[in-house]
Amino acid sequence: MKTQYYTATSLDGFIATEDDSLDWLFPLGDLNNSSYPEFIAEVGALAMGSATYEWMIHNSDQVATETGSSWPYTQPAWVFTSRRLPVIEGADIRFVKGDVRQVHNEMQAAAKGKNIWIVGGGDLAGQFHDAGLLDELIVQIGSATLGRGKQVFPRRVLSPTLCLMSVRQIGMGMAELRYEVAKGSSGSAA
Repeated sequence: MKTQYYTATSLDGFIATEDDSLDWLFPLGDLNNSSYPEFIAEVGALAMGSATYEWMIHNSDQVATETGSSWPYTQPAWVFTSRRLPVIEGADIRFVKGDVRQVHNEMQAAAKGKNIWIVGGGDLAGQFHDAGLLDELIVQIGSATLGRGKQVFPRRVLSPTLCLMSVRQIGMGMAELRYEVAKGSSGSAA
């Protein structure tokens, strides 16, 4: 069982524009021609921040086009938020707030030996890292630059904390980097 941050980023390190748009990402490749199908098959629980959840709600038609469903997850999902958000009918969603460590144990139990996916955003993944709970980063880097936006991982993480495990080309517009997070390392600062 691993806690993984699986995401896509622009070449200059942004997962979304300043207004949370992902329009830059979709022309770069087909989700089914990436590592996503194998990845999601091993996921037993999800965590996401409120901006990611709201993006899913506001872009449900585009999500359905890309994945076949406006809420494409069968796994239970924890949405970290301090606000009241709409519930998606038929989805197993748990709204939580506070320290990720308190929720992580519950997520592990629900995952039943499968992996936990930190869907986004970057700061939520950083909180799992800060708590020593993040095991792996899987980052698909797209051949686009945004200039500014939402950072992929707004933390200072210095070598040798991240150990590059593999590099994979995905079509002509993406490269996937897989990093293992070394435990007990003191190379990070928020």
